[in-house]
Amino acid sequence: MTEPQSLTGRLLIAAPTLQDPNFRRTVVLVCAHSPEGALGLVLNRPSPILAIDTVPELVDALGGAGARLWVGGPVQPADVVLLAEFDEPGDALIVAGDLGLVTDGEPLERVGDRTRRLRAYIGHSGWGPGQLERELEREDWIIAPLSAGDPFAEDAENLWRTALEALGGPYALVARMPEDPSLN
Repeated sequence: MTEPQSLTGRLLIAAPTLQDPNFRRTVVLVCAHSPEGALGLVLNRPSPILAIDTVPELVDALGGAGARLWVGGPVQPADVVLLAEFDEPGDALIVAGDLGLVTDGEPLERVGDRTRRLRAYIGHSGWGPGQLERELEREDWIIAPLSAGDPFAEDAENLWRTALEALGGPYALVARMPEDPSLN
């Protein structure tokens, strides 16, 4: 039996048939993937929670008083996960290039000093051993390169559509499907 190729650093774009409310029309960045399972962050689900109310130490690094947190997934929704583009990664969990998760326990006030861009998520997405592979076999996800979408996009709410359009061909058509096909 061959070991599945790691999807770390790739995007999972929810297929239009995926109706799970946690993942419907989402784009997930796979941050870690091995035979033991996978961990990712939903990139296109803003939350109403302001950073100043949850992680005031990071308000400036996140973009100011109006910065909000994003929903990274249904696992551990009380935890804050930080995705960063690093100048100095330290002991970060690198996902691809200079993109990774802050994992070293450095005081939050100093995280902004070593990053170019930063986004805070509540919760994360997780899959147990073989679970993601089964979902891929069911064609619940479309695998895309990280270049298909910017994890820090200002209009991240539109990332599902723009990532599919970046793939071109039939995916560009899927991107234009209405959320409720009966309205077509």
